[in-house]
Amino acid sequence: MGYTHLLVAVSASPESHALVAKAVSIARPFHSRLTLITLTSDPEMYNQLAAPMMENVREILQEETQQFMNELVSQAGYPIEQVIITSGELSEHVLHTCRTQGVDLVICGNHNQSFFARAACSAKAIVGSCKVDVLLVPLSE
Repeated sequence: MGYTHLLVAVSASPESHALVAKAVSIARPFHSRLTLITLTSDPEMYNQLAAPMMENVREILQEETQQFMNELVSQAGYPIEQVIITSGELSEHVLHTCRTQGVDLVICGNHNQSFFARAACSAKAIVGSCKVDVLLVPLSE
């Protein structure tokens, strides 16, 4: 049985290229749709700068994330239907995307780095409340 719409949770890290490659290998035989989702960092997590400076930091982080996602899309070797850049709780955004866009497989990376540790925790929430398959792909450090 093939999947029709894959949602891939990535981060701005080199391991995401391997994750997208795995997703493409699953999607290609069935001409499945691929959507990428990522979290952008919230600058408040790093320090308490003045409000005007925070907006500049947000813009820079958003721009860097968008550039990385553009790179992933251009190097995927397969059409990426949509790129979602969001902030907050990953599992909530994944569940919403699954419900509203007909996703039938969620792919997350798994290792001990910060984003993927959060993604693995989010995957537990996704598995517990989502009605679609979830694939955790082991990634080397």
